[in-house]
Amino acid sequence: MKNTVRLILVFGLLFSFGFQIEGWSQSYNEKIYDAVQWRMVGPHRGGRAAAVAGVASEKNTFYFGATGGGVWKTTDGGKTWGNISDGFFGGSIGAVTVADSDPNIIYVGGGEKTVRGNVSYGYGMWKSTDAGKTWEHLGMEESRFISRIRIHPTNPDIVYAAILGDIFKPTEMRGVYKSTDGGKTWDRKLFASKVAGAVDLILDPNNPNILYATTWDIKRTPYSLESGGPDSKMFKSKDGGENWKEISRNKGLPEGTLGIMGITVSPLNSNRLWTIIENLNGGVFRSDDGGETWEKTNEDRNLRQRAWYYTRIYADTQSDSTVYVMNVSYHKSTDGGKTFTGSNAPHGDHHDLWIDPKDNQRMIIADDGGAQVSFDGGESWSTYMNHPTAQFYRVTTDDHFPYRIYGAQQDNSTMRINHRNEGAGITENDWEVSAGSESGWLAVDPTDNDVVYGGNYGGLLQMLNHRTGARRNVNVYPDNPMGHGAEGMKYRFQWNFPIFFSPHDPKVLYTTSNLFHRSTNGGQTWETFSPDLTRNAKEKLGPSGGPITKDNTSVEYYSTIFTATESPLKKGVLWAGSDDGLLHVSVNNGKTWENVTPKDLPEWIQINSMEGHPFEEGGLYIAATSYKNGDFAPYLYKTSDYGKSWTKIVSGIDAQHFTRVVRADPAKKGILYAGTETGMYISFNDGGSWQPFQLNLPIVPITDLTIKENNLIAATQGRSFWIIDDLTVIHQLSDNIESKPFHLFKPQDSYRLDGDRKESKTAGTNRPGGVLVYYHLKEDAKEEVRLEFYDNERNLIKEFSSKGIEEDTLKYKTGSNEFNWNLRIPDAKGFEGMIMWSGPLRGPKVVPGDYMVRLIVDGQSQDQRFKVLPDLRYPSSQDDLQAQYDFLLKVRDKLTETHETIILIRKYRAELDTIVQKNPRQKRRIEPIVNAISDIEKELYQTQNRSGQDPLNYPIRLNNKLAHLNSIVGTGEFRPTDGAEEVRVEITRQIDIQLKKFRDIEKSQISNILNIDEMKAELEKK
Repeated sequence: MKNTVRLILVFGLLFSFGFQIEGWSQSYNEKIYDAVQWRMVGPHRGGRAAAVAGVASEKNTFYFGATGGGVWKTTDGGKTWGNISDGFFGGSIGAVTVADSDPNIIYVGGGEKTVRGNVSYGYGMWKSTDAGKTWEHLGMEESRFISRIRIHPTNPDIVYAAILGDIFKPTEMRGVYKSTDGGKTWDRKLFASKVAGAVDLILDPNNPNILYATTWDIKRTPYSLESGGPDSKMFKSKDGGENWKEISRNKGLPEGTLGIMGITVSPLNSNRLWTIIENLNGGVFRSDDGGETWEKTNEDRNLRQRAWYYTRIYADTQSDSTVYVMNVSYHKSTDGGKTFTGSNAPHGDHHDLWIDPKDNQRMIIADDGGAQVSFDGGESWSTYMNHPTAQFYRVTTDDHFPYRIYGAQQDNSTMRINHRNEGAGITENDWEVSAGSESGWLAVDPTDNDVVYGGNYGGLLQMLNHRTGARRNVNVYPDNPMGHGAEGMKYRFQWNFPIFFSPHDPKVLYTTSNLFHRSTNGGQTWETFSPDLTRNAKEKLGPSGGPITKDNTSVEYYSTIFTATESPLKKGVLWAGSDDGLLHVSVNNGKTWENVTPKDLPEWIQINSMEGHPFEEGGLYIAATSYKNGDFAPYLYKTSDYGKSWTKIVSGIDAQHFTRVVRADPAKKGILYAGTETGMYISFNDGGSWQPFQLNLPIVPITDLTIKENNLIAATQGRSFWIIDDLTVIHQLSDNIESKPFHLFKPQDSYRLDGDRKESKTAGTNRPGGVLVYYHLKEDAKEEVRLEFYDNERNLIKEFSSKGIEEDTLKYKTGSNEFNWNLRIPDAKGFEGMIMWSGPLRGPKVVPGDYMVRLIVDGQSQDQRFKVLPDLRYPSSQDDLQAQYDFLLKVRDKLTETHETIILIRKYRAELDTIVQKNPRQKRRIEPIVNAISDIEKELYQTQNRSGQDPLNYPIRLNNKLAHLNSIVGTGEFRPTDGAEEVRVEITRQIDIQLKKFRDIEKSQISNILNIDEMKAELEKK
């Protein structure tokens, strides 16, 4: 199909890219550097979900679709979740349905029905025939929002889709579509209008030829949500969807304007229907004659508040008197819909429900925290703290060591989260709630990393001192706007208004409404120092929600300064970008302002983010979006002369990938990063051309980017925070790398920190400790690939080879490679079966300083230097760290010597025992020798240990006591204590006594019986 080909081309652009040339073009083959990967930091805290499904024949298998985050599956009842759409598609999911007749067949529709202010569209229809392992695209990409999919109960090739359509502009692709060939072709069977799509769809569980559907007259603009109108209707079909009859005005249903409607059929009684209707006289209605006549059973506003966001209703599968309604709480009625009892899943704001057709105690619910599973009818639910589908608006960092990431999670709280730790993953222990709430910017006080300012809707601006827990609200003008339109506001503060500190004066805190404000005393007083820097479009400042239910939360407040910044190079150069398409600059600290809007910028576009040029005083980059006007094109611009002239810089970005953010690399002039609705891009020539920078990042909206310590951090709308740990590889790209047989990139200077990188379904991925080394191989090596690490005096410290060294084999591939050295020298030698109690053999980390890595490929080599940096959490001097290293080196070397002796003792004893077995007359001569060296071994090592807990029964010996100092002195970054040195000297003295005893016996007795030189040489080879 044409549609299929079109979307395949769109997605193909993310992976193999061809782009138009504007001026000088520069690009690099991604295979040179694709070992540089995105790392999912987390948090594992669910974001909004609007679609769930279960499998009736598989008790623990469930699915959900995230809004922005793709499709997820659990096979253990919600204990863990894994994404199953990555590599095929992503984005926002509106419908997930599993075929009753074959659980391997799944249909998925893109685009959430929960059309709130940060709504994201999807990428058409997808199908899997192997339970989500692989996917086929079925077209329908122009649908944008698919709100329901229903599959024939016995023939999975017959499938229906409720297409809500493009909510930003009138379109033809709306209504109910049907396929009879498994989704290969689709025919529209029901159409209300170009502004009303199908929002709910149900098949009679007892007769799949009977269908019910509702259409919804809905539109979103940059300044309003309009729910309800003449084309919101209810329909019924008796012939498999071929023909439809409107039943919206049947007896008992309300008159007047209708909005969103949900409908359901009891599986136990096909004549019993329920609907929930948005209307001035709306509520829950029941029909007992297949929709011919209706009776209102409930009008409680708790069931129909914020109707556009909820309005879903579900019949129980085991009782024809039980029905559920989704809203802030979910509500259950057991008397046919007359009375309801409210309950909450772990998060709240509920959107979808699936109930097992055979067991009504088994269900899955979708809400603003993702999806949760219940096996007891909702008495208890699985957690939402195990899937990383959080939606973040903005991202910033602090100067803490290691630095922390900050952002506001939609439908939850703000957060600060460690970007790395010394464990194996980023867990709940690494994050905490910060200032403000779900929709705000955050700004960290430059003089105190624990003082944070955060925003939220309603103009909330809050200070939080993380150290003391003190909170203070410092709103510019604390007039609660809730329920009002923007027309009466003194200051129009948008849902996501800017908050930031001056890069030149740490006392100056800025924020913006439709005007610019600043404070020099932490928000105690505010100076308003600009005129209205927006179009002040009176006709676009009224109440939002539509003709039935108003919804004024400041999300739709328009004509506001949506993004702002101060030049990082020149104090007092201030920029303001509005959500109604204006750009202003002040070069005199806000005394006067000039309108410098690019002439070809669409009139009502939203300037979403801006970036002061890191190398040019008059430079600025902007990213703008116009998708809520139905325009999905990218808009990126740059200026170098304070806005007197502008250059549009979008060549190479897909025409449908609207841009949300642009950032300039502060370490390498000309490198830009752009985040779009559908993925990441990079430019190597200051925006002259772009190419994908997706790598392993899922297809997800990128809402913001920031750069810290040569790390690139992305805030996503549906997949939490992601990070690239080393941009220095990107900085080093050049034209000749691809043609060289091999290339070693200069490693990034690396802190002396530990950490493990382990994949987990319940924790974010950590940065591994040590140094990351990247290299490129044009072809496979003929003999060997080798990495060697040297200190500043060219002493070899550690080596790794594809041929294997001490059972450690360097793994590589042609193309781009990453290698992680943990900065530790080789461990002390151990022996088979050794059991120790708190006695690690690990070698110490090298001290801070200058080092070199050498890549050797088939005898040819390349060197690169790098620095090891101190752990800044510790006050220790270089001398302190050298003393620690020297101490641990002595421990390691003495342990190796001790264990090599034990290995020799065991080797000699085995040979001597063999001699006795062959010639018993040698026993009198050999037995005393064996006993003597065995006694030495017992002094050095507890030979009775056979299991990990045995040292609690059999006292540890000298080697364990010495190795324990590895744990004691190797903890932290400090000079060894005097007590530790005293113990080391004493234990070493005792070990040396035993070693001398052994050498004396070896020289005077064993050498007369065995060829010890030959045996030592044999052990050396091993």
